[in-house]
Amino acid sequence: MSTARDIIIDALKDAGAIGVGQTATAEDANDALRRLNAMLAQWARRRWLVYHLVDVAFQADGSQSYSIGAGGDLTYPRPDSVEAAFFRQNVGVPGNQVDYPLTVLTSRQDYNQISLKGMQSFPAVLFYDSGYPLGNIFIWPIPTNLYEIHLSLKAVLPSFANLTDQVVLPPEYEEAIRMNLAVRLKVMFQLPSDQALNVLANKALETIKNANAQIPSLQMPVDLIRGGIYNVFSDRSD
Repeated sequence: MSTARDIIIDALKDAGAIGVGQTATAEDANDALRRLNAMLAQWARRRWLVYHLVDVAFQADGSQSYSIGAGGDLTYPRPDSVEAAFFRQNVGVPGNQVDYPLTVLTSRQDYNQISLKGMQSFPAVLFYDSGYPLGNIFIWPIPTNLYEIHLSLKAVLPSFANLTDQVVLPPEYEEAIRMNLAVRLKVMFQLPSDQALNVLANKALETIKNANAQIPSLQMPVDLIRGGIYNVFSDRSD
């Protein structure tokens, strides 16, 4: 398994900053490590560059909001967005509880349009306020402890504290990281752009994009395709 140093040395060679048989200075290696971490932090915010969605579950307790991040109510690293969400009723035989989708609101303006934000009932929507250092999850109507909330969040891409840290990612990521880091290192060393390197970097990213692409099936409003079924818990037709 490659280390951060292995990828950095190869990227320095691809960028033309060092030659075969040459070694990078400690300063250059550490500068490249910072740029590697900065690049992966950017990638972590792009769904098509993240290989996996993680299911993060927590028990509702009647709170209007829940913080997420280091030191928050949920200890998962602060996400930039919630990709999808659902809730589970904690009634019935374990393993046979019913799941219901939550509509994810993507703007504060949409959440602000809710008139009675403190109402407790069958939950319907979720809004994520991506504050920093803690994000905040709002669910409406407010669920009680009868419900378990599930969030689909992008997996956390690694950040390397040391050059000796191992790169724990699917194999196809190594070339994409190396080639795209080399492009950035050319800028750092003020070296001329290399069209062949740019093509290889873009193709490697395209490989990851194709591997990670997940296109949800088109969902039509149920009332357009059949008569809605009345839900006594939510007082609506599903």
